[in-house]
Amino acid sequence: MFPPLLRWAYAVPTMFEGLPAALHPPVALALAKAVESIPRGDALSGGSVFEMKFDGFRAVCLVGSDGAWLYSRQGKDLSRYFPDVLASVREQIPPGCVVDGEVVVWSEGRLDFDALQMRLVSSKAGLAELVMKSPASLIAFDVLAVAGQDTRGLQFRDRRALLEELARGWIPPLHLSPVTSDRALAATWFSDMTATGVEGIVIKGEGQTYEPRRIWLKVKSRSALDVVLAAVIGPMAHPRAAVVGLPVHGRLRIVGRSTSLTARAGRDLATYLRPPRGRHPWPEEISERVLDRFTKEGGTTRLTLVEPLVVEVSADIAWSGQAFRHSVRLMRVRPELSPTEVSLPEGFQRAWR
Repeated sequence: MFPPLLRWAYAVPTMFEGLPAALHPPVALALAKAVESIPRGDALSGGSVFEMKFDGFRAVCLVGSDGAWLYSRQGKDLSRYFPDVLASVREQIPPGCVVDGEVVVWSEGRLDFDALQMRLVSSKAGLAELVMKSPASLIAFDVLAVAGQDTRGLQFRDRRALLEELARGWIPPLHLSPVTSDRALAATWFSDMTATGVEGIVIKGEGQTYEPRRIWLKVKSRSALDVVLAAVIGPMAHPRAAVVGLPVHGRLRIVGRSTSLTARAGRDLATYLRPPRGRHPWPEEISERVLDRFTKEGGTTRLTLVEPLVVEVSADIAWSGQAFRHSVRLMRVRPELSPTEVSLPEGFQRAWR
């Protein structure tokens, strides 16, 4: 017989019971490498399949014998922020399953990343209101375990078959991510689904096993648009990045920064830069979070202020609050345009209402 304390310990269910030990959090997830265009169908092992890249939180869903959990790609427990999703998971996914997917929120017919982010910063009462006002969904695109068995060693075609069987009869907020082996259809998705907030296309090999590295490919939708460059990071003669803004209610607001400039691009840009004339709309020092909402740093970034000029950038379609979610690519300077000719894109008009 065990001593009383040990008898009690053995009677308590272990967290994540019924799941493969190798898939206890944090779970290392497969990732995608960015490419410039949708590749041919034979780009990856076993032939390629294409699926939409949804604008949400990447999350792995674990269903054990005594509960269900959601974990982020970084290993953060998201469970308490999405009680609506987990309630449905417990009803529709049997114990012993681990599902890879994206948690999203739909609003007015498109994906709403800002409503998703609000889940993470709301009070308990505020969270309950958000659950009612902006319910979340889980879009599943892979399965890492079924019936307590690790499925990562199976080829994607076989994991997909298991996932489709698992998803048979699912009702919202659980959804199965659509896939196609038709490159032409994927190209149609890429062009037509942008309006709904779909970020692009992910390409997977039907013969690929699931590995925690960049085994997939992704093509992200980008838009070319004119913005106002009014500061740079680094000296004016050798700028390392551009800081750009857009006019909002009569003021030039910072909306993002460029990717790091090559030495040549920095020299080319420097020929157009001039010290500001008169009062500048921006301070010389800003919080790092103004340029990167996802940074964990709480420091500041020093700006070299310049006379505003128009530049064309290539930007992801994804917005975050009132700024570009990712760094933009500087394409060219537009010296023939005046900053007063730049207007707020439609996506930003909605954010700045």
